[in-house]
Amino acid sequence: MTENTLPENNLRLERAETERRFRSNGHTLENVRRDFPQWRKGRARYLLWAIDVDREAVRGKVASAGLHLLDLLLDDYRRQPHVTLALCGFSSGAPQLPDDVSLAQIEAQVAALRQTGLQPFSIDIGFLSSFSSAPFLHVLDADDGIAALRTCLAPANCGDWPVDYTAHVTVGLYNGAWPSAQVSLRLADFDCGPAVRHSVHRISLMSYAADDISGPLTTLAEVHLDRGAIVWHEEALF
Repeated sequence: MTENTLPENNLRLERAETERRFRSNGHTLENVRRDFPQWRKGRARYLLWAIDVDREAVRGKVASAGLHLLDLLLDDYRRQPHVTLALCGFSSGAPQLPDDVSLAQIEAQVAALRQTGLQPFSIDIGFLSSFSSAPFLHVLDADDGIAALRTCLAPANCGDWPVDYTAHVTVGLYNGAWPSAQVSLRLADFDCGPAVRHSVHRISLMSYAADDISGPLTTLAEVHLDRGAIVWHEEALF
């Protein structure tokens, strides 16, 4: 039995359940590249906590999956490979709306992370699967590190907090309402190769331009799990 046998088996079980949910939707969700002013309300940057997995092995897997589904996806998807842990909200020096987030709230999340004494852990990035809005690569949280991080971030989280959470790396966004059964066959026909193991030593506070549905991520800060220290790259948003 190889080192990756157990993770691969677990990923197959997760994939089967995700496929069942995906097929039950009937069709994919058509994404449209446009601004969403009713959501933004004039605000520019949206923040999230994520695991940065932008490395060669993962980029290659994402690129291959995107090429396999090219005709089904919006073009010019520029978000770097990442695993979203928690949505924070729109950065604000003086929060007024429920989905605004302040520097003090971010610092409270960092304090919660530090108090738990979390240590580095590993994840496995494997099968191609899909939500109704987007295809993704499954992430196996064998060490329960992602679950522990989300527990730390939850009390101060200022954005949506999905109950039915699936760790994943997004491949792209669907450009039409495609029949789920047909898309599922395309997904199953993709040779994803062995899972990629990624060692998580830090998590990142990231942001994106809220008027760009597929724009790149910017790293604002990183929290190192082994010492709980936060290193800021950009504080101007607050």
